[in-house]
Amino acid sequence: MGELDKTKLIQNTSNSPNTWKKSISVYFDKRIAVIFLLGFSSGLPLALTLGTLSIWLSRSGIDKTTIGLFSAVSLPYVFKFVWAPLIDQIKIPFLTNRLGRRRGWVVFTQIGLILTIALMGGIDPITNPGLLAIIALAVAFCSASQDIVIDAYRVEVLEENKLGAGAASVVFGYRVGMLASGAGALYLADSVNWGLVYLIMASLIFVGLITILFSPEPLTPIIKKTNSAIDWLKEAIIAPFFDFIKRPGWIVILLFVIFYKFGDSLVGVMTNPFLVETGFTNSEIANVAKIYGFAATMIGFAAGGIMIAKLGILNSLWVCGFLQLVSNLLFILQASVGHDTAILAVVLGFENLAGGMGTAAFVAYLSSLCNVSYTATQYALLSALMAAGRTFLSVPSGWFADILGWVPFFILTTGAAVPGLLLLGWISYRKSKEFK
Repeated sequence: MGELDKTKLIQNTSNSPNTWKKSISVYFDKRIAVIFLLGFSSGLPLALTLGTLSIWLSRSGIDKTTIGLFSAVSLPYVFKFVWAPLIDQIKIPFLTNRLGRRRGWVVFTQIGLILTIALMGGIDPITNPGLLAIIALAVAFCSASQDIVIDAYRVEVLEENKLGAGAASVVFGYRVGMLASGAGALYLADSVNWGLVYLIMASLIFVGLITILFSPEPLTPIIKKTNSAIDWLKEAIIAPFFDFIKRPGWIVILLFVIFYKFGDSLVGVMTNPFLVETGFTNSEIANVAKIYGFAATMIGFAAGGIMIAKLGILNSLWVCGFLQLVSNLLFILQASVGHDTAILAVVLGFENLAGGMGTAAFVAYLSSLCNVSYTATQYALLSALMAAGRTFLSVPSGWFADILGWVPFFILTTGAAVPGLLLLGWISYRKSKEFK
């Protein structure tokens, strides 16, 4: 059989109705439904410690400086790779023996989430902001730990040919969970007090808890044992890091990773307090910022992928960098006109679209930096550096907003996007010299 005939055979087979039917049928595997429901439990806590929490604090009259400081409670999501190996090794008394390694840890983290989320709702942010921050940090820690275990469970419980469907299912479930604790919580807050809102959100974790109790434990857990903490440190951090710093201009690259989304992160933390002060109701914020904004972000992801294929990664980073800069300027328009949902839809639609495109291009760039010998570890470290930079740099955002006022603050955030573009210029220049 000639090469042309082989190609036709492959094409005909891949496009046959039976092949498509078989591909779609993987979504009818009950384990895929399990992964979706676990993804829901995984995405639910995030907004409760970030966006939804910032609106609650704003409605309670907490100053913007304090709200900015609260963004630091998301640090466990940044550094979860540090204790991920411990979850592979440590057994939970009673739960591990009864449920297995993975299911035992999922149940343990979800019980922690139910308790801490419910406890958050019982704290008065005005009289006990410090205690609320500590409990929110505990929620983030339990949530980050749950993410680790659910990712491991997903990989181990599915055959290789179903991992793609599993990945799509967990991401979709995660986004639905974020909508529930974002838009859903805001709709509830218009009718009931915040304590009850958080209690209802805590009860939604039972979706994942009941699901995992009636789901199978992976038959052959993939556990990678290490001889010591030092061995793990060498393999997970030191070796990939030293490999990375061998490349020319590595310091500038790391600075770019930190600062590319600096302006975007400053605006992100203060968007909800700004909307509250501008007079938007919880339902209006839910409709425009959460649901409409979510759709715009998804479109941005898709558009970013197409743009990368057409323009390349660096050119896409330039386009997205300028779009993100312009999106910050649009908030000045919103601050000038005040309460106007039509303008809000334009501002947040553009901001989320640009943010989605920028994230797609940035993730592609981070992936391109990785040595194939250390792909997973280098990507994890670069992602952690990016997230840590965004978290730490956004902490003073509330202080800037308090001191400057909204219009000067948004001008500042626009200027904060410039260092990332200057660093991108240096990287592009070095790249052009390499081609020559």
